[in-house]
Amino acid sequence: MQTPSEALFLAQIVLLLLVGRLMGEAMQRIGQAAVMGPLIAGILLGPSVFGAIWPEAQHAVFDANPQQKSMLDAVSQLGILMLLLLTGMETDLRLVKQARRAAISTSAAGIVVPFACGFALGELLPAAMLPKPDQRIITSLFLGTALSIASVKIVAMVVREMGFMRRNVGMTLIASAIIDDTVGWIIVAIISGLAVHGQVDARALGQSVLGTAIFLAASFTLGRRLVFSIIRWTNDNFVSEVPVVTAILVVMGTMALTTHLIGVHTVLGAFVAGILVGESPILTRHIDEQLRGLVVALFMPIFFSLAGLHVDLTHLADSHLFLLTIGLILIASVGKFAGAFLGGALGGMSARESLALGCGMNARGSTEVIVASIGLSMGALSQDLFTMIVAMAVVTTMTMPPTLRWAFSRLPLRCDERMRLEREAFEATGFFTNIERLLVAVDDSANGKLAWHLADMLARSRGIPTTVLRLGARAPRLDADLRVESLAPEGVVTKEAQKGYDFLVLGFERTTGTHGGFHEQIARMAVGFEGPLAVAVARGSHLQKPPERRLNILVPVRGNKVSRRGAEVALTLARAGTGAVTALYVMGTVGLGAAQRRLKRPTMSRRHEETILKDIVELAERYDTPIRTALRLDIAPEDAILRQARLGHYDLVVMGVGRPAGETLYFGKIAAAMLENSQHSILFVSS
Repeated sequence: MQTPSEALFLAQIVLLLLVGRLMGEAMQRIGQAAVMGPLIAGILLGPSVFGAIWPEAQHAVFDANPQQKSMLDAVSQLGILMLLLLTGMETDLRLVKQARRAAISTSAAGIVVPFACGFALGELLPAAMLPKPDQRIITSLFLGTALSIASVKIVAMVVREMGFMRRNVGMTLIASAIIDDTVGWIIVAIISGLAVHGQVDARALGQSVLGTAIFLAASFTLGRRLVFSIIRWTNDNFVSEVPVVTAILVVMGTMALTTHLIGVHTVLGAFVAGILVGESPILTRHIDEQLRGLVVALFMPIFFSLAGLHVDLTHLADSHLFLLTIGLILIASVGKFAGAFLGGALGGMSARESLALGCGMNARGSTEVIVASIGLSMGALSQDLFTMIVAMAVVTTMTMPPTLRWAFSRLPLRCDERMRLEREAFEATGFFTNIERLLVAVDDSANGKLAWHLADMLARSRGIPTTVLRLGARAPRLDADLRVESLAPEGVVTKEAQKGYDFLVLGFERTTGTHGGFHEQIARMAVGFEGPLAVAVARGSHLQKPPERRLNILVPVRGNKVSRRGAEVALTLARAGTGAVTALYVMGTVGLGAAQRRLKRPTMSRRHEETILKDIVELAERYDTPIRTALRLDIAPEDAILRQARLGHYDLVVMGVGRPAGETLYFGKIAAAMLENSQHSILFVSS
């Protein structure tokens, strides 16, 4: 037997990656899914094209030696798990919740109808096409599963490209594909367990179903908390490169082994691990991109190219097999379209929306190829059936984008959709709506209690994961769902900030310096944090006790970005405690004498001020929070704020301020005057 060659293995990898990437680029340029590129590359490099044109060269490059093939197969098997991990990470269960009625009915009917068609086809196939005629039912189950699952990757690609990601039908379509994938991988795992036994018996089926149910229940309860804790602990305590990626891969491998031990396929463990990892509250975009890059650049093209290598389209020269393939494509397409259309109608969708659902759910893409590869490797599918299924996957996947684009073009935009899209567009570009992780550093002073109280309201308004650092002998009472660390050194804020936070809230007794301005302790903490931060200063009644959740807030606005961000924070606090907000426009007249201000005002139009206040009112509407407006144009800004705060009996003044470079913490003359003279609590929001 020929010794396996590492050089040949490396040459195979390079060739598959190169041709797969080129074909993927070509697919994207003609409006198709890039994932089809590596699959087509494998078909071109396999016996279908390369082998038919130059068989000696094809056999030399892709040696049939079992040991040589096992090297590529090992990469392919790992690729399956990595792909399922990525698919799970992209599975947004919140979409399923938002569009649950139509999505569940669409997915249910879209699975049952084509599954029944595929199972019936398997029962009618001639025995010569079955790998094991005595296990026909296993083959029928695999065929039914292969015909019933839609590819969420292909669906999401087209929906995103068409700008329908947040439209009602787009969310329903993606949610249905997510349910399809989830149910499909559970079915595949169970059928694979049955295939190992070689037959369907009540005991084996019961073990597979019960084991899967226990695994899923444990994963989405205790497993969710455990995975979150592992990712967070790794991110916060390791200093080496990409430790979170390593932790994610370990979690995936452990869960895949767990499903293997309970007698179902490892793909279920990898898929569920991906769902849990994707839901982790501190999975940053950077970490997600690191892992995604590894999968998309290496494992995905290798796996699909190898799947294409196993396809031999020359077998379709047999007219009988060719007609069976055409029949399989028709059965798969009609069954999936009819099921999804019926499910959409039962879910309350219009005829046009149901038409779009039927067109969109008909793409099999990567999911189909993975199912077929598992069936081939387990002996449930013959080589001919594998070729037919892959051909069906290619045809349905390449047909779906143009048909879905056509169906989408016929859908008008509803009024409720337009309002929701406008709100979500605002949230995507907002300041506080993009905060993903909060760091709070406090002591047991009145300032610390106020800072913690406000940070808690901000965090709970959007479910933001929060870390609290207690820097003092005693600390405010904290809720059990937040991680608390008792650390004394001032440098701990800088150290903790390196673990990746988007917003820092500070509250310390020594906030004001001896000679005015901020204390050097606060300044050192601020210098150690590169992102936006807030400093809480308790005054008035808040010196004795923290405020109630319902706050009467005053927020000065001046028409710049920093004051608008301060307004966002004020509105978030008001919405969290059902409080009230007053936006006070103050003109930047610092340095002007009273005579100059009196001369300046009559000559200026109020259009600019009204435009600024109108923008803040629209911002409040986005937050669904009532707001009042006020103008103070004839006095210095700090005097206007102090007077308005006194007359309105406000609980809190929220000031959006700029943050100049340097070690001295200075927010400008107005902020300095407020820090020195205000009798009301202040939250400085610096960005």
